[in-house]
Amino acid sequence: MIALLSTPSFLLTGLYLSVLIYLIKGWNTVKRPQIKLSGFTTKVTVMIAARNEEEKIHLTIEDILAQDYPKHLTEIIIADDHSTDRTSEIIGSYARHGVKLLQLNEDKPLNSYKKKAISEAIKLSSGELMVATDADCRMGSKWLSCVVGYYEKEQPVMISSPVGYFEEKSLFERMQTLEFCYLIGVGAAFIGNGHASTCNGANLAYRKDVFYEVGGFKGIDDLASGDDELLLQKVAERFPGRIGFLKRYEAVVFTHAKHNLKEFLQQRRRWASKSVKYKDKKVVAVLVGIWLFNVSLLINACLGFYDIYFLKLFALQFLLKYLFELAFLLPISSFFKRQKLISLLIVIIPVHIFYLIYIGFAGNTSTYTWKGRVVR
Repeated sequence: MIALLSTPSFLLTGLYLSVLIYLIKGWNTVKRPQIKLSGFTTKVTVMIAARNEEEKIHLTIEDILAQDYPKHLTEIIIADDHSTDRTSEIIGSYARHGVKLLQLNEDKPLNSYKKKAISEAIKLSSGELMVATDADCRMGSKWLSCVVGYYEKEQPVMISSPVGYFEEKSLFERMQTLEFCYLIGVGAAFIGNGHASTCNGANLAYRKDVFYEVGGFKGIDDLASGDDELLLQKVAERFPGRIGFLKRYEAVVFTHAKHNLKEFLQQRRRWASKSVKYKDKKVVAVLVGIWLFNVSLLINACLGFYDIYFLKLFALQFLLKYLFELAFLLPISSFFKRQKLISLLIVIIPVHIFYLIYIGFAGNTSTYTWKGRVVR
């Protein structure tokens, strides 16, 4: 009986450790690239889809206007997605600085308003390279020149750039920051291994013609989320090996962690919902295997109250998970200059087990609230 119950645990543990070894290899494969520093020729369109962002959008606009990239090669388009606050008014106040306001006026209900906003912004754009970010992000003055410098030097068709959390005010937010480092590292590692699968739309660039060549968001527009990962997967299929991860600190875009558990779970359910549209079923299979590994951890922890063998098995799984995740996260946290957060890993892992099991169910079985709308 013990052997029957423990064999799946060993197999799932081996799978998870193999995945982490793959990720460690991928992150290390991505090198800090040389970039072009001057003589830029690329016309860039920075685009943002905004909804009810009156609190912080002026900070994002100010950061974009402060970029050291040539102004005559920069276009800024912000699509206001039916905001009910002062977002549109604030965007319009920057018209004299060249910021273009695109007002969405859809009458019929959509499930993917953000994709619609981005698509309309691209239609209006005159740039060669589309650079997408979010309305609550902050960036340094060299962000855009770093992205374009990499684009002109290496000529990728799509660039996934790093996103990090900052200005944390609680332990909960710092825990999210470390977990988010893990997620960004996963996206970079897959790209490093030549198997682009995940990215973050708060810092994503791609050629305008490539967007249209892959059909834009056609085929993935029935989900509210997925303007980043699902588009990246379409591009990866059409242009294998032509997607890069910009592993330079100057390219980092910063945003804030969620302030409470409800907001956090809503966000993660939205992210998890994209997995049902993943084209590469091998990635889906790996995700299911990781979910099952965490289920096995929970089961063994519970069985450990009745049999010491399972408690020892749980302890072994936990220790291996900790050591391999530590090996993966150390260089990533160093890249983000947040090495001190590593001490939280021992606290995060037990919470993460319950969180991943819940998200595995909730992300694919129910609707969720996003920007004041109930979507799927």
